[in-house]
Amino acid sequence: MNEIKKAALHTIDAHANTFTAISGAIWDEPELSLKEFKAAALYTDALEKLGFTVQKNLCGIETAFSGSYGSGHPVIGILGEYDALSGLSQQSGVAEAQSVTPGGNGHGCGHNLLGAASLSAAIAIKDQIAAGKLHGTVVFYGCPGEEGCAGKTFMARDGLFRDLDAAITWHPGYTNEVTTGSNAACLQMVYEFAGTAAHAAGNPWEGRSALDGAELMNIGVQFLREHMEPKSSIHYSIADAGGISPNVVQPTAKLIYMVRAETVRKAKALLARVNDIAKGAALMTGTTCERKFIDGVAETIPNHVLEALLYQNFAEVGVPQHTPEEMAFATELATTYDADRHIPGSGSENADYAARVKTLLPGTAMNDVLLPLFTGEAFCPGSTDVGDVSWQCPTAQLHVASWPNGCPGHSWQNVSCGKTSIGHKAAITAGKVLCAAAIDLLEQPELIAAAKTEFAGRTAESYTCPIPPEAVPTIPD
Repeated sequence: MNEIKKAALHTIDAHANTFTAISGAIWDEPELSLKEFKAAALYTDALEKLGFTVQKNLCGIETAFSGSYGSGHPVIGILGEYDALSGLSQQSGVAEAQSVTPGGNGHGCGHNLLGAASLSAAIAIKDQIAAGKLHGTVVFYGCPGEEGCAGKTFMARDGLFRDLDAAITWHPGYTNEVTTGSNAACLQMVYEFAGTAAHAAGNPWEGRSALDGAELMNIGVQFLREHMEPKSSIHYSIADAGGISPNVVQPTAKLIYMVRAETVRKAKALLARVNDIAKGAALMTGTTCERKFIDGVAETIPNHVLEALLYQNFAEVGVPQHTPEEMAFATELATTYDADRHIPGSGSENADYAARVKTLLPGTAMNDVLLPLFTGEAFCPGSTDVGDVSWQCPTAQLHVASWPNGCPGHSWQNVSCGKTSIGHKAAITAGKVLCAAAIDLLEQPELIAAAKTEFAGRTAESYTCPIPPEAVPTIPD
């Protein structure tokens, strides 16, 4: 590790309390997608005080921003998130479900850690540019609404990431690994059925049940499932069942659907079939159905050049080390869910890789080893708006163990870890890995050239933004 890296990582260590304080402040006041006003202000104030050029209201999104420092190329983007989830309020460091605010929000995906770590990397790089040790530009992107409106996709629709030479990011998880492969593309749509109210016993023939329309749509989609490709999936929720009175023919009903597939093209084709089912359900019930597009994300494009770079630096930085007290808490927390101890990692479906990983796992509550770098084909059925960034510039990301092994996603257990020393250690580690990798990119133009060559080959079929031009960022009611 060269002197520039050592100095930059020392900056992160020296100001670790500042970064964990930011993370903690965001954990204390969890804000939902597109409502992250306090978090955005916290970040932009910090960036402005440190000399970054800050742009607010990016792409017309109030809580989207960027902070850049330096000039010219290479331009390295570091992505940050800070939105929370509803219904996941939880006390910190407690191994049982205890809300702070009943029904309140919580950082069940660790985005309080995600943004703070990315910020630490950007600041450490900025200091080295300011000292004349590095040349180029670092940009910290404040990306809102990952959980509910695909903020990065709206930003990508405006071409925001096309001028970057590379983008790097991370996500809290229960492994230490550099991820690879693709995530599913996803489209989200609201279906609002409207009918005519009537007395369910007195004159039901005069009513037209919107709830019947919604139920028939759900049944139609159930029959569709048999005829989808294996890597496709459909999820739904009932946002409005028309009311609680069974003696009323319900005049309104609302469904929210998420349609996933391997690519945007396949997701759009599957969504078209879902739309036809909605039309048929409305026709059968004499109701109307209005569709409202919410958001969408593209499939992720891997970049093995950047992944290898992240892995090399992750190996140099090392994984978080945990105290006996932290291990004891993680062990207690792990008793609150079914930790089946399945083989983790992007390549877990590959038999050879899975066998190799199995020999490395420590058997403790925390996965405190760095998983091997996997360079084969991999697919994650979940979705992320990082995928849209990956279509506009070479992009890679890593996971750092921020909660116990097998911890369910979007859970109170994750929230419980988010303000503890376990979460803080993960954030500091992630910031260091991102920082060290970005320094290599700024110092070694051949790395960027190789990453761009791979990127060009993987994106020969041009980017299709899943969000139509007329759509605006919104959260379904």
